[in-house]
Amino acid sequence: MTTESLTTKSESTARVALSVLVGIGAFAAVGIYVLITSVGLGLWTSLGPGPGLFPFAMGAVLVGMAAIWLVQELRKPSETAESVDRRLVIEVVVSLIILAAVMDLLGFQLSMFFFLMYHLKMRGRRTWISSLIIAVAGSFGAFYAFNYGLNVSLPVSAFPLLNTIGL
Repeated sequence: MTTESLTTKSESTARVALSVLVGIGAFAAVGIYVLITSVGLGLWTSLGPGPGLFPFAMGAVLVGMAAIWLVQELRKPSETAESVDRRLVIEVVVSLIILAAVMDLLGFQLSMFFFLMYHLKMRGRRTWISSLIIAVAGSFGAFYAFNYGLNVSLPVSAFPLLNTIGL
């Protein structure tokens, strides 16, 4: 390799921010973890798709997205490189952690509804009507589609009162 190609290579990796590389690595790590653990669930049964097939596909999508993200960052011209909005990244990660923490307590429907409303109305600044329609479809609609259409159980609320009204 010539000095010119080494300089170009180091410049292309240096213009990718460390926080972006950490994000790419986190996506790839979660995807690889999901791929490995889903194989243990079984990808295929004698009746058809096994319980691990959907998580396996989602893990593969995460790994693929991480690879595409890395290529995009490396190909981005240095003069148009954007800075990462760290506050937005932190808010999204914290909201995902809260979603995961309350999912077993409130159930899928309510926790996903509040998560979607926060991101649509507060972060995305959508109108109340469009936020409500999308949040209801993404939470209650997805719950009924998975539970009754696909026979895939999603978490229900730990509170007996919410269970009696179907949440």
